[in-house]
Amino acid sequence: MGQPQENLVVGLDIGTTKICCVVGEVSGPEVNVIGIGTHPSVGLRKGVVVNIDATVESIKKAVEEAELMAGCEISSVYTGIAGGHITGFNSRGIVGIKGPEITQADVDRVIEAARAVAIPMDREVIHVLPQEYIVDEQAGIQNPVGMSGVRLEAKIHIVTGAVTSAHNIVKCVNRAGLDVCDIVLESLASGEAVLTSEEKQLGTALIDLGGGTSDLAIFAGQNIKHTFVLSLGGDNLTNDIAIGLRAPVAEAEKIKKKYGTCVSAGIGPDETIEVPGMAGRQARQLPRQILGEILEPRMEEIFQLIRREIFRSAMENMMSSGIVVTGGTAMLDGVTDVAEAVFGLPARLGKPRGITGLTDVVNNPMYATGVGLVMYGARKTPVKKFRIRDRNIFNSIMQRMKKWFKEVI
Repeated sequence: MGQPQENLVVGLDIGTTKICCVVGEVSGPEVNVIGIGTHPSVGLRKGVVVNIDATVESIKKAVEEAELMAGCEISSVYTGIAGGHITGFNSRGIVGIKGPEITQADVDRVIEAARAVAIPMDREVIHVLPQEYIVDEQAGIQNPVGMSGVRLEAKIHIVTGAVTSAHNIVKCVNRAGLDVCDIVLESLASGEAVLTSEEKQLGTALIDLGGGTSDLAIFAGQNIKHTFVLSLGGDNLTNDIAIGLRAPVAEAEKIKKKYGTCVSAGIGPDETIEVPGMAGRQARQLPRQILGEILEPRMEEIFQLIRREIFRSAMENMMSSGIVVTGGTAMLDGVTDVAEAVFGLPARLGKPRGITGLTDVVNNPMYATGVGLVMYGARKTPVKKFRIRDRNIFNSIMQRMKKWFKEVI
């Protein structure tokens, strides 16, 4: 069908409203996007698989489209995970150094010590993200290998998810005929694509507004400090429009995309929208102001819940460079204005950056996670393939995930 998948990295964003497959060609530090495929997603609710067959079909169609555009054969992908079941927490570990200098084995030992926390049986570690190392009270070290010291301390961020949800995502990708190289937290992937190095260093809150979930990731000192997934997103806005305007959900989605705004004050008094009637009823003309009055409070509510989480986790002083809003729902008119009002910080729209190739196509917040997965995959070598073949699927995935996640980061 074309070139085999050798120097290609494929990101598969399995979202609640759309499935997006991005193919990137890796040559040195650059990622060249050569193919993209999207298809509406019908088998997920709030980021979690609820219908395997429907999800598999959607994945196949998105992958086929990307294969045609890139002229290649896709065999393995990096896939994203989100949903209300995702939780993140910070941990720390301390080890003594026996040798004259710190080695990679010492770093591995201190990370093992930091991740030695009790995790319930139904949860699995998705990421172990080192934040900083401390050598003999000297903090802020990113890589301690080769340094002299007697005591090494590590601060890490551990992201866990429900075993069954991760298992179902892998199962869907496998049934579509693909291997999974890695499962990546979606907000972590989006951060790869839309944040600058300065924003990661100074401190930024990245809010990824998807269809079923809104993901928060706080970066500071180049590392992730906090993660949170809120089970509210663009679908809630669509449902509010459908109820408020008494319109079918599919039509409410079209109205939201075409006329939707989160700043009702900026709407002219004579602006109107046409709302199709349900079950053969006549279409109605309504003032566009109503749309702003429905969307603005809901958007405010989503940001207020995220703000509450930031204060609950004492991260409010970590956001010196402000807020970056990305994801499909971020394209709604006035989203950054609402974010600035709620957080009292400057906000900007996050679009994929630092890539070549189909930049005009992917220069859109809705592709942030897909492009970010490719960029994450481009940094990871070697590629490990992960596929469920055993009949006793559940036990097999537990064993493989334990081995596999130990090697993450």
